[in-house]
Amino acid sequence: MSDVEISITQQKTIEALQKGEAPIPMRGWLAKQAAINYEVERSLAEDDPAAFWGDKARALDWAEPWTKVFEFNATDHAWFVGGKLNATVNCIDRHVHSDRRNKAALLWVGEDGDERSYTYNRLYREMNRFANTLKRLGVKKGDRVILYMPLTPEGIISMLACARIGAIHSVVYAGMGQAALRTRIEDAGAKVVVCSDFTYRRGKAIPLKPIVDEAVRDLASVDHVIVHRRGSRPGDAPVTFASEREKDFYDIQQGREIHCEPEMVDAEHPLFILYTSGTTGKPKGVVHATGGYLVGVNYLSKAFYQIQERDIYWSTSDIGWIVGHSFIVYGPLSIGATVLCREGAPDYPSPEVTWEICERFGVNVMFTAPTAVRMWMSHGAEAPGKFDLSKLRLMACAGEPLNPEAHRWAQQHLVGQGNGQVVDNWWQTEIAGPVIGTLPTFEVRPGKAGKAMPGARLAVVNHDGSPVPDGQGGLLVIKFPLPYMLRTVWNDHKRYEDYWKEIPGYYTVGDVAVKDADGYFAVLGRSDDVLNVAGHRIGTSDVEGSLIRHPAVAESAVVGLPDPIKGERIMAFVVVKAGISTGPGLIASLKDHVREDLGGIAMPSEIEIRPSLPKTRSGKIVRRALKAQALGQDPGDLSTLAD
Repeated sequence: MSDVEISITQQKTIEALQKGEAPIPMRGWLAKQAAINYEVERSLAEDDPAAFWGDKARALDWAEPWTKVFEFNATDHAWFVGGKLNATVNCIDRHVHSDRRNKAALLWVGEDGDERSYTYNRLYREMNRFANTLKRLGVKKGDRVILYMPLTPEGIISMLACARIGAIHSVVYAGMGQAALRTRIEDAGAKVVVCSDFTYRRGKAIPLKPIVDEAVRDLASVDHVIVHRRGSRPGDAPVTFASEREKDFYDIQQGREIHCEPEMVDAEHPLFILYTSGTTGKPKGVVHATGGYLVGVNYLSKAFYQIQERDIYWSTSDIGWIVGHSFIVYGPLSIGATVLCREGAPDYPSPEVTWEICERFGVNVMFTAPTAVRMWMSHGAEAPGKFDLSKLRLMACAGEPLNPEAHRWAQQHLVGQGNGQVVDNWWQTEIAGPVIGTLPTFEVRPGKAGKAMPGARLAVVNHDGSPVPDGQGGLLVIKFPLPYMLRTVWNDHKRYEDYWKEIPGYYTVGDVAVKDADGYFAVLGRSDDVLNVAGHRIGTSDVEGSLIRHPAVAESAVVGLPDPIKGERIMAFVVVKAGISTGPGLIASLKDHVREDLGGIAMPSEIEIRPSLPKTRSGKIVRRALKAQALGQDPGDLSTLAD
């Protein structure tokens, strides 16, 4: 029996999986091209993880070899101990010094129709020029640089330039608000902020610099704000600089040399910090180390994503998220791939835009989110049917569970016009690449993410760590660390240790899962108070805290409700202060407040004003009662409620 509390929605999913979804047979022609022999790799990784990961690490260029593949002590682990390398040497230099010198590294499409291409040689020069600029501004190895930029070549170049000199970058998604940005600048102790003047969102130019201005206004620790001015459109007022610490992205690069000596760093040196929502109000600064991270994403770019030498690979994610780090930038570039990326929504200016781009560029492999698949499905099969998608052989989906209906629709209408394969996979910000996935040599089981990737030792357990029988829901845990897992939480190592201490001896991922007798896992959603809205993790406490900061609000509670497109949508319950008018204007004001505070992704879809919130006698808000009421379901035992 499982002692894990399973939500009503999760239990219904388990029951549906037990009835059995008809599998989708593997595509024989794809299986023949598989980059790895799964059974051989999995067996080697299980029997001798040091030999397995040591072999994968030899695919990279090292300045100094490691003396030990890994060390693991209770909660802390280190990989490729004693080894030294530089991420950009592996992502750029070694291709520049090979036959890939003039191969396209990056193909970029802007929402406004702007298009640019960068060969590995051009990307090398642009990266080095900006790296030298950062050095001239005093940025050194170990310094933190915040990047508040949309998906643009300049954003990717900024990431690489930081890695070139051993600086630690932290990309903040360019949809987050002033409070979220400031919190991350302060926590990281960043001395430089690089931003764009605006981002495009569904045809509108959304200003970013005013958000930065507000975030850094009285932060003396920020020495420089570098602004990538994208140019003004007719009628737009050009961005002007009012502070001595503000500098133009391109102006300050004039005359900088096109070679910057790479800073060789220890394998355990942090490559980046990426903030993710936690169950407390403060976001977690997930730290990934250079060596182990790069080994993992290099291996998985080939082993899971199956990216080949002549492929055009497109990830519809953003550099503000872990997918953008691992499988727009570092993973694909480390294997010398051609990466296509596009700024903008996948259905703007029309539902046809994604498929027009696929046809025009001849996209072979795509990464996207289940949210996008459900959105395309809502528009119908007519849009993709207008275009030649025969070259699109593989579509990988992650971010939240891919429901069987959407999976089958995408399989029929998108990949290779039915001849390719849609595969699910599961991972998280803390683990920077697939841990569970479906390979081309597997049959596809809709509703299930797949099997454990080579090197990943997984189990589904109770709260005491005892195994849960196949077919029953429990907590997903990792029994042995992976090189591409986080090493710590920035400035808060205890929060990192909590991952290993909730169930002693295991890394607890925070998700409920179920495993079948053949080793296929279905990951059913969070076991904590973190929402998954269109693949974005948002802490309930983040939204609740933002609402409470509104002058009209006395109390707030937030829950996630099922959404056919986003996976989850946010519903808020609010108690207002005495004498406050509760008309439509207040609801609009509350939504605007959260959007400005945390960004549009955290804005509640619905807000209900209530006279009180259900609480236990100890004062804890019972969110499950609110969620059950919103869904019209039985809330279960409410005997602990104060009223």
